[in-house]
Formats: sequence, C-alpha cells, structure tokens
Amino acid sequence: MVVSDPIADMLTRIRNAIMVRHDVVLVPASKLKLAVAKILKGEGFIADYEVLRDKTFRVIKIHLKYIDKKSVITGLDRVSKPGLKVYVQHKKIPRVYGGMGTAIVSTPKGVMTGHHAWKQGLGGELLCYVW
Repeated sequence: MVVSDPIADMLTRIRNAIMVRHDVVLVPASKLKLAVAKILKGEGFIADYEVLRDKTFRVIKIHLKYIDKKSVITGLDRVSKPGLKVYVQHKKIPRVYGGMGTAIVSTPKGVMTGHHAWKQGLGGELLCYVW
C-alpha cells in the first residue's frame, strides 16, 4: 500500500490503537519512523519498540504504554504535511502544552525533540506534536 504521508499514517495508527486500547501496534518501517519511535520511547510516551524483519519488508512493533488503564499519549498532531512543509528557526520552536508535551523536529543533525534542537541551536522541519 502506497501512503503519501508516512508519518501521518504512523501517528494515525498509534492514535487508533490507543482508542481501542491495544497493547501493540504494527507500523511499516523506515528510518524516519524509527527515529520518531526512538524519541517517543526516550520521552516516555511508549513502553518500547522493536523492528521485525520479514522476507519482503520490515515492520516496527510499538508497545503502547498505559498507566491505570489510561494511555500516556493523550494527543498526536501532525504539523508539517507534504502539501505544506512547516519550518522553524531554533528560537521559534514551540513548547507543547507548556512543556508537558514535545515537538519533534527534523534537523540537519537528525530527528530530535524540540527541546534538544533548541539547546543545540538547530531549526528544521516541525514534524509533529505529542502530548
């Protein structure tokens, strides 16, 4: 299946899995999606992720995190889309919910949180917000 916006597809799969309280969700793998999954794990939004290899393709198995039967992720929002790319300078990287959430930014030095990009003085494409 060809998807025009793979990051939006990943976020939608996670959002849908949370709504029906699944423990895991499978997402077709790519380097960008792996970087986003690594950030989600590092920020504590997901429990874990692993890459499953099949003969024809790779899949990321994301283990969702729940506390008292409530998801740790309360919202996911795609910012930059294929039709309208959103770029920010390091001074204008937004804070999500007053620091309770995180912005994910694709910088020249790789995909990182908005806070890390701000500390390193890097701007880039604002991929999504997670809170």
